[in-house]
Amino acid sequence: MLLVLVSVQSCITQSTKINGVSFVASRDTIKDIHVKPVANVGANYAAIMPFGFIRELSHPNIMYNTNRQWFGETKLGVKQYVEILRKHGIKAMVKPQIWVSKGEFTGGIKMTSEENWKLLEASYSKFILDFAEAAEEVHAEIFCIGTELEGFVDHRPDYWKQLIVEIRSVYKGQLTYAANWNEYNRTPFWNQLDFIGIDAYFPVSTSKTPSVLECKEGWVKYFDEIKTMSTTTGKPILFTEYGYRSVDYSGKEPWRSDRDMTVVNLEAQNNTTQALYETFWDEDWFAGGFVWKWFHNHENSGGLENSRFTPQNKPVEALIKSRYSE
Repeated sequence: MLLVLVSVQSCITQSTKINGVSFVASRDTIKDIHVKPVANVGANYAAIMPFGFIRELSHPNIMYNTNRQWFGETKLGVKQYVEILRKHGIKAMVKPQIWVSKGEFTGGIKMTSEENWKLLEASYSKFILDFAEAAEEVHAEIFCIGTELEGFVDHRPDYWKQLIVEIRSVYKGQLTYAANWNEYNRTPFWNQLDFIGIDAYFPVSTSKTPSVLECKEGWVKYFDEIKTMSTTTGKPILFTEYGYRSVDYSGKEPWRSDRDMTVVNLEAQNNTTQALYETFWDEDWFAGGFVWKWFHNHENSGGLENSRFTPQNKPVEALIKSRYSE
């Protein structure tokens, strides 16, 4: 019995934390000047995010790798980004994502007929396997097989299990899936992957400016379930996305990206982020995470008047650097 416990523990212990940023695609190639701020904040990983596009939630065809897209969203862009990041000692997770027209939530993708489900499966397989091949060509350390596609996963679990087998045939690195915070506990294929990936937008506070202590107390209701998921599967937890906007009530519904949320609250962003670090980063079964989100033009991104997610040129950037540099 002792041997079994030791074996499971060894599988989930993460000795070096993944201190990552979600590196947003740009129109053009990136250069050393764009990567140096990533290294300066102490990041050892970056998530590279190519995109495919769907016309509406019930449409089965994914458009990607077109001349109309930004360079960083394409197959060539992925390879160029990974290669230049590696020059600076930064490893990569390739994380293809779907954008639905008008920004509708990808978790709501649902076909209206069996024929269209089959078309979607064929289209998604082509999309994801193309980027898996690109990830393998540049030896990216992690590949994410999907992001917040709970409806697709719920309705077609057998497809996803077979897809993972096909991905493994072309990509030899580590695999994860980016499950939404309220989806991960029913995702049916964690046993086939290397990390349990969670986009960690858990609501932790209803206060306008939550304290660190209040946010840590807000994590209590989720912590044991997350830890149990890791220990029962033998897989480390990876926050494939985490972060908070610099707005009032930043811990109430952290997933919200509404443009009408404009009242800047830098302290709220700082406190929610610090609470997350104090709750998870020192746990052996916690692999680390990728802060949402980081733009290539660091000098012109974020700032003290910015209410969006990016930590760039805000007080929380110093907090991230302090944690990532430990």
